[in-house]
Amino acid sequence: MQAAGRNDKMAKKQSSNGKGQSKAPHPSGDERYKVIDRTMKRFKYEKDALLEVLHATQETFGFLSDDLLIYISNHLQVPLSQVYGVATFYHLFTFEPLGKHNCIICTGTACHVKGSASIAEAISQKFNVPIGKTTEDGLLSLTTARCLGSCGLAPVTVLDGEVHGKATDESTIERVERVLANEVKV
Repeated sequence: MQAAGRNDKMAKKQSSNGKGQSKAPHPSGDERYKVIDRTMKRFKYEKDALLEVLHATQETFGFLSDDLLIYISNHLQVPLSQVYGVATFYHLFTFEPLGKHNCIICTGTACHVKGSASIAEAISQKFNVPIGKTTEDGLLSLTTARCLGSCGLAPVTVLDGEVHGKATDESTIERVERVLANEVKV
């Protein structure tokens, strides 16, 4: 009986093949980790797959927690600082769960000059959501991005993936109100 227990421990230690591959299920039992594992396996656990793995993780979990970043770092054998650096560089990655609806305000130079800060403040005040946070009811997140690449349309906002150019405080508030009005109140 004692030998069997020792063999189990050794088998767990040997479940990694040196390239981060793990045959053992994630200790949390969360099935979503299998999506990350499949993505890493598809790219042969190469370090160059980091961005693709981060995208798959964000899509699966909705955000990138510290535990997820550590998991990716360990399995791709990439320093955690590098994983974090890549994740923080791209505005599409988030580190907290987002609300059901997401309003992104571009703060790039062209958008800033044309009033994006005013739009962000107006949304924040009207819907009682600090920039970078989510409303208490979990319906709306307000975030900013350094540049959305649509400078000719400045100022630019994105609501639930739909780009809105030449935005104003009023037009953005109206769009958010329309989206939130479609929510069923319980």
